[in-house]
Amino acid sequence: MNDHYVKNVIEAALLAAGRPLSMDELVSVFDERDGSNADEVRTALAALTADYETRGLELLEVASGYRIQIRAAVAQPVSRLWQERPAKYSRALLETLALVAYRQPITRGEIEQIRGVAVNPNIVKTLLERSWIRVVGHRDVPGKPELLGTTREFLDYFSLKKLDDLPTLAQLKELEDLRVQLTLPGAGPEVLAAEAAVAVDAAAVDDDAAGDDDEEADRRRAEDSSDSQDADAASPRSHGLVASGAQDDPI
Repeated sequence: MNDHYVKNVIEAALLAAGRPLSMDELVSVFDERDGSNADEVRTALAALTADYETRGLELLEVASGYRIQIRAAVAQPVSRLWQERPAKYSRALLETLALVAYRQPITRGEIEQIRGVAVNPNIVKTLLERSWIRVVGHRDVPGKPELLGTTREFLDYFSLKKLDDLPTLAQLKELEDLRVQLTLPGAGPEVLAAEAAVAVDAAAVDDDAAGDDDEEADRRRAEDSSDSQDADAASPRSHGLVASGAQDDPI
């Protein structure tokens, strides 16, 4: 089959789908009589990736498959096409999400022990509604508390293929130091994930981090108390080609 034709069909399929497509789905786009196979599809994907290197689009492999999205560098002007207010995420929500991502499986009680303050139910509700976390089991202790873990949707949203692609805490600390020096705004999904993980850096590497002082606990409690409003404002949405997370303005 003509390589140019295969590449065009795959590009059209990725644009039309509006979601990541797996390798099997991309191969199935072609009729058996076309004679296309996985190797040809991989070659076409590599060619498309090269084509997009200098453009506003990028071809990315995430947990659910391959997708075409707008690069983070141009997402801000493109986001003006949509009128709704971008979702905002509180520090408390990001800390909770980061703890689930880096310490999973984890219970609410363990999250509360690390953060030094009770987890606002609206935070967990928002994360569950967005399908970023899920119940993966129950801890074999009295009360059988739920164990929380991240989902494939979480990986897709933050443009990750697998959990191993999450930056290490050491890398995040370096990124945060650079971000402070340059006073960069948190625009992209990588920075969103980094801010979440950096927020709990000390707690995530120290099992005794539950001993927050009263002032810190009061600050966290005040943040958590406002998350019910944040959760209402942060309604799920889909903008097709816009890179997931690129428009969100974390706080």
